[in-house]
Amino acid sequence: MIEARGLTKRYGGTLAVDNLSFTVEPGKITGFLGPNGAGKTSTMRLILGLDRPTAGTVTVNGKPYRRLAGPMGQVGALLDTKALHGGRSAYHHLLCLAQTNNLPSRRVDEVLALVGLANAARKRCHGFSLGMGQRLGIAAALLGNPRILMFDEPANGLDPEGIVWIRNLMKTLAAEGRTVIVSSHLMSEMENIADHLLVLGGGRLIADCTVEEFIAADSQHSIRVRTPQPEELIRLVAAAGGTAKDDGQGAVVVSGLETGRIWDLAFQNAVRLHELAPVHASLEQAFMELTAASVQFRAAGPDQRVPTEGVS
Repeated sequence: MIEARGLTKRYGGTLAVDNLSFTVEPGKITGFLGPNGAGKTSTMRLILGLDRPTAGTVTVNGKPYRRLAGPMGQVGALLDTKALHGGRSAYHHLLCLAQTNNLPSRRVDEVLALVGLANAARKRCHGFSLGMGQRLGIAAALLGNPRILMFDEPANGLDPEGIVWIRNLMKTLAAEGRTVIVSSHLMSEMENIADHLLVLGGGRLIADCTVEEFIAADSQHSIRVRTPQPEELIRLVAAAGGTAKDDGQGAVVVSGLETGRIWDLAFQNAVRLHELAPVHASLEQAFMELTAASVQFRAAGPDQRVPTEGVS
């Protein structure tokens, strides 16, 4: 279990983590979400004792990480897959970690097989693709057979087979009663695997709930209606205090009115309906709505021209 209480971190004049309090429980996959600059990586570094908090505390199994006995056997982390010696083979990279953490050398072959790198064990790491480096980082996280796993963008660089593999691996780890926390920008993956969500924005905790609760609370409820009289329906909905717009795919999306009210409007005004169905928001839609005010970096829209003056 991971517990943070009033966790705060400043880097000079930048407040990266702002008074966070949360608990990451075993037996679940906890999705750790937020836009770039939200404080996710800083929080993970504080959990792992790589940085010291400015205020507050964070503990792993009741103790600060720095006070854990045999920490690699308690916590496995994937934060930076580039943190390795490129001249070493995958086997010797893991063997070095095993020996310096008093772990049996047989674990090296076991985790290499588990992540699918058995055939590349003797290859030097500098020749690894991004996906192979990611698998090696996951192998290092699993080396001590820890009860707590922390993954930062675990699917980065993996091919479709690899994404399915890491998804199933995390589900298996959680089913074994381990604590699994995953930071990712892949909302579709988080929607598929996460049991619980911690969402940051501007260094603050803005959501701590299940995926279902998050989507229900932080997305607009709307209803898709198909009718041969879309303009009439849009007029009736507006007159009743709702909003309606053509979705560009032959349907009208209505917000602000319940399903029964739409049925009544259509019936009373002889508007034929071919479909009336609630629109289920995705995790991505709910996330975008909730974190819109916390986004630090915004790209120009497709209708905005990129300035070319002075470019040669």
